Amino acid sequence: MSILGNPVIRREDPAFLTGAATYVDDLQLHDAARVVFVRSTVAHARLTTVDVTAARGLPGVVGIFTADDVAQLGLAPNVRPTFPETMRRPFLARDVVRYVGEPIVAIVAETVAAAVDAAEWIVVDYDVLETVVDVETAARDDLLLFPEHGTNVAFTIDADHSVDFSTADVVVSERIVNQRLTAAPIEPRGGAAHWTDDGRLVHYSACQGAHPSRALLAEIYELDPDQVRVIVPDVGGGFGAKSRTYPDEALLGWFARELGRPVAWTETRSENLAAMPHGRGQIQYARLGGTRDGTITAYQLDVIQDAGAYPIVGSVLPGMTRQMLTGTYTIADCAFSSKAVVTNTVSTTAYRGAGRPEATVAIERMVDRFAAEIGMDPAEVRRRNLIPRFDEPHTTAIGTSYDVGNYPEALRLALEAVGYDDLRAEQAARRQQRSTRLLGIGIGMYVEITAGAPGGEFGSVQLLPDGGARVLSGATPYGQGHDTTWAMIVADRTGIPFDRIEVVSRDTDQVPRGGLTVGSRSVQIAGSAIAAASAQLVENARQHAADALEAAFDDVVHDPRSGRFHVTGTPTVSMGWSEIAATAAEPLVEATDFTPDMPTFPSGAHVAVVEVDQETGYVELRRIVACDDAGRLINPLIAEGQVHGGIAQGAAQVLFEEISYDEHGTLLTSNFMDYLVISPTELPSFETVTLETPTWVNELGAKGVGESGTIGSIPSVYNAVIDAVAHLGIRHLQMPITPAKLWHALND
Repeated sequence: MSILGNPVIRREDPAFLTGAATYVDDLQLHDAARVVFVRSTVAHARLTTVDVTAARGLPGVVGIFTADDVAQLGLAPNVRPTFPETMRRPFLARDVVRYVGEPIVAIVAETVAAAVDAAEWIVVDYDVLETVVDVETAARDDLLLFPEHGTNVAFTIDADHSVDFSTADVVVSERIVNQRLTAAPIEPRGGAAHWTDDGRLVHYSACQGAHPSRALLAEIYELDPDQVRVIVPDVGGGFGAKSRTYPDEALLGWFARELGRPVAWTETRSENLAAMPHGRGQIQYARLGGTRDGTITAYQLDVIQDAGAYPIVGSVLPGMTRQMLTGTYTIADCAFSSKAVVTNTVSTTAYRGAGRPEATVAIERMVDRFAAEIGMDPAEVRRRNLIPRFDEPHTTAIGTSYDVGNYPEALRLALEAVGYDDLRAEQAARRQQRSTRLLGIGIGMYVEITAGAPGGEFGSVQLLPDGGARVLSGATPYGQGHDTTWAMIVADRTGIPFDRIEVVSRDTDQVPRGGLTVGSRSVQIAGSAIAAASAQLVENARQHAADALEAAFDDVVHDPRSGRFHVTGTPTVSMGWSEIAATAAEPLVEATDFTPDMPTFPSGAHVAVVEVDQETGYVELRRIVACDDAGRLINPLIAEGQVHGGIAQGAAQVLFEEISYDEHGTLLTSNFMDYLVISPTELPSFETVTLETPTWVNELGAKGVGESGTIGSIPSVYNAVIDAVAHLGIRHLQMPITPAKLWHALND
């Protein structure tokens, strides 16, 4: 029996649960100084004075740096070469600040306390400018953040045609807000740096990709990549927000070189909420048309994306929204446009789902709006428009090719598991009885793109002298269970015991190359590379076994269950991996890079059940049933854990979480008293339903599952809340649907 497909407990967890894990802030670098940033307290202003004189001589202060001190570095590299040069971000603010939290001065001291004390002596005078925080206002270009650019628009996607709604019996329109969120990782950002005697930069980072961070630092410091070593210790969550080494962290190497000693930095929670790039921030104008028999015929989505003060990854995420425009449905005529505009807020970046939840929210809300308009059950409208099961590529009207999918079965399984017909009957009875406990049932169908970014991944497997194996992976883990999964794959392919397989990653000196761990790509790309390297190692070992057993290569077989090699027909005469290692003149090692021909497209159906207290507006999430089809599951236990975490974050977006600024650009949600991170007390036990439609894109048959829970749960919970109050005339509300917002809607 194969180990794959079985619920193997993560072997990473004991260290995390017992406090043995090592995070950036736990590092004990000899003679390391600590860094604290003085950040802007206003959202938009000219810097008239930055006076650090009084702070320089304070006890414990070893260095103070302003924009003048790091001028040699120039501006931070653009994330995309297509972004305007005029909108590039400085490492430390010079002349103008554009958001609350922008770094102005860096203080390096013997202790954090000494640096914080010194910060109080630094004088920054601002000539305050007008601010633009609202993204729709920014799009009008009445106030320009970069006057030399001539517009606030940083990135656009134009529609290729105008959708024809003339044949539709019914057309519904809606403005949908995907509010700003923060990833709120349990570990905020952090880094440390020092230089070796031979001039190499060693950088420790709580990031999502050791090798991409190395490439960025090499570019900034004008070094060859092999002159930079990046080490990623244990990471306390990323969710997309740590997918890039941002300019403030990238400066650590500069401080270390100037001071001739290691430096370290870990941001505070309030600093994290203000200065780490946020997610979402997308406003949608959706229009959907169809016939009264429930057929959807036309769909248009126009988007304004909040880029924040400086365009980074968030500015291009509408491209992902476009790719997944029509979701799981057959819609003949559709179009999409978007523009990303700068505002006086921190930049936006990827956040769990990264453009795909936005697409799913739009189409799923509009399907419910259409169903309500024609008086048809929303489940039935979905059934009538779902793409039938397909095992070969299916290309949508927007031009996206899906690999395989079985959307009708996902919907059937989810509705059956939740008891959909009984819930509708209960809802009708409550409404007839005029109950103030309003029942809502919401459906969220989704298909998303995983491994959508270009590029492959590296993996190697080496046979150790004792018959164990060492795996090298270019993927950087930060909670996904890579060590367990990679060991399972190697054990399955080789027969080497699971507990004798060690995994090495997160260090650019130990692993030659690697990519970002983003977009739910790890198993299908990194896992496939490791599977291929394992197969090559087996073939290499077969040759050694053939020589030792004095047999023809083709006559030697490998038994992956026992991990032994024998001649066909004589299994009693065999060799194990330790014996193979002993016969080899040099260590056996195989390495490969895997690049898929196309992305994969996980899919599924979530059904949420909520109760709304009509008198207070409080929403209780009673149940959520999730059917997530991620192809073949390597470890169902890990996959289920990913889905659980994703559901929690999706429900949080609908009901609780929102980054808020006032009209002056001041952050109003600077701590966890104001930014409401969801907890287990607000969540039910999740119910999951298994559906596996293996993909042909990789030999494992696996798709991504890291973001599916979020993408499916947002529209299901969203639709459930609206469904609960729809009979009272409420057709739409904006997220987050807080009790106050819902109470006002019910009373209006």
